[in-house]
Order: sequence, then structure tokens, then C-alpha cells
Amino acid sequence: MTQNHCNFEKNKVYYKEEYEKKKGFLRMVKINIVLVEPEIPQNTGNIARTCSATGAALHLVKPLGFAIDDKKMKRAGLDYWNTLEIYMYESLADFMAQHGEDNLWFYTTKASRLYTDAAVDERDEIYLVFGKETKGLPEELTAAHFDRSVRLPMRNDIRSLNLSNTVAIAVYETLRQDRFDGMRTDGERLATLCAESE
Repeated sequence: MTQNHCNFEKNKVYYKEEYEKKKGFLRMVKINIVLVEPEIPQNTGNIARTCSATGAALHLVKPLGFAIDDKKMKRAGLDYWNTLEIYMYESLADFMAQHGEDNLWFYTTKASRLYTDAAVDERDEIYLVFGKETKGLPEELTAAHFDRSVRLPMRNDIRSLNLSNTVAIAVYETLRQDRFDGMRTDGERLATLCAESE
């Protein structure tokens, strides 16, 4: 299992403090996106871009349905790979052994609680856990953590949302709860134009 920050372009490793100092920010809330056995490289690439835009860490749990250097995945993430904080785990058991006591929230269509219930804990950290595109999270996992399982509301005739869309919604709900602390919330160009017109 790799527990460092990997720069795929240069194969360089950063530790947490060095990474945050290099990037010039230190978030108050630590968001962790966990993908359990993701299958579609484009989805993971899109999620990586969301992580880069929000400062979230990306945790990938093997087996993956693609090579980590898959061109489709990297194309979806564009040039954001060298800004990512990435962790790799050999299995779900490996991940749970290391983070089972952390603030975990499991996203599944089988849950009864809504995604808005997922909240940052007193440690200012949260782990948002998502399953593979075809099957979701293992039922035994969500059953064991039923009180920590949440869902996005949908119409009855829709099976599920796209994984990358679900992750983006979950991440921005967490940021909303934190009043988007550390995020840029104004459009610089538009704000400048408005100021000039006054």
C-alpha cells in the first residue's frame, strides 16, 4: 500500500506538509474520496479533477479495472494529476484496517439516510466512500455500517447516478457545510467588470 502523494507525471513523492506548502494552501477541513475497485478510467479521471479543484485526497482501493497510467483516465483528468494527493490500497480490508475508526460515510442506493447527513467530525476530516460502477459497495460493508450509509435521492425508475457526478455532489455538499472555507467563491473577471461599471 502506498501512503504518499504521487505525482504521476514526474513520479515524485511528497509528504503531506510538503505538498500543502508547495501548493500554497492548508485546508481547515480534510476531505477524502475513497473509490473501492473503480472500473471505468474516465470516471476516475473526472473524480481526480474534482479532487484537484477542491483539495480533496483521492484513495484508490484495488483491484482497479484499469492501469493507473491509462490514457483515458489521464485525459479525463487533463493536467491535474501533478496536483493530486493519492493513496493506494491493496484491498478493501487493507483500507478498513487503516481507516476503520475514521469518519467514514458510505454512499449506496440501498441506504435510507440522505447524503446531506454526512458531516465532518471534530477532527475536521471526512472520508466519502464509493463502490464500483457496476455493483456499488459490498452489501456486507454497508449493512455493517448502515447508520453511516447515505444516498442521493432519485426517481424510482432510475437505478443510479454516474459515479463521478455522485462524488462531485458529495464533495460540494461537504464544502457547503463548511461554508466553502478555503475555496474561491467569486469570479475575478466578472467582479472586476462590475466594479468598473460602478
